[in-house]
Amino acid sequence: MLLDLHTHSVASDDSRATVEQYIKWANVLRKKGKSIDGFVLTEHRQFNHSVNYSSLASESGLIILKGAELDTDTGHFLVYGISEELTNKIDFSDVNMSAQKLVDCCDTYGAIAIPAHPGRAGIGFAEYLDKGVTGFETVKTVERLNGSNRPGEGEKAELLIDAKGYQGTGGSDAHIVSAIGTCMTNFEKDISDEYDLVEELRNGSFKAVRLDK
Repeated sequence: MLLDLHTHSVASDDSRATVEQYIKWANVLRKKGKSIDGFVLTEHRQFNHSVNYSSLASESGLIILKGAELDTDTGHFLVYGISEELTNKIDFSDVNMSAQKLVDCCDTYGAIAIPAHPGRAGIGFAEYLDKGVTGFETVKTVERLNGSNRPGEGEKAELLIDAKGYQGTGGSDAHIVSAIGTCMTNFEKDISDEYDLVEELRNGSFKAVRLDK
């Protein structure tokens, strides 16, 4: 199953794409013979428990899940499997939150936190580790392929993955409609909800892929 694990809709302050537009573009890709089974909306610094995409998912035949991209003191993290317990413990709007606390809370409350675009300057996990940041023993996965990476950022992510033995996910980091699906994560098992997603991310039975591969 191919899921784009990193997308942003107009709910994020820097995106111009609606969920409906992403659905239409995903169906265009499918008509062209490309494979994409769904995507996860990882809005910046927020999570709205009341938003439900099940009707759109049913109508489109796509899996549409929710997560978040959070700013921390150790770079940006993608969070999946978000519960009310987690949002009660963590202020998602805090741009200087403790990444270690975030990871620990995710481990406790059934979610998972994965460093986003780890090779990116200033907001990538690798830079902080290079500066001597320690801890994060339960982090086993980082974002390997990011469709918005600049030159050198993907290579730095690969060096981190090789050095630490991390697993790697893929996501487009889409902020415009045509970017969705450029990078995805190929899961061995089917994913139907956020609980399945967290379980499979922890199991490690997946790999990062590009749309054209």
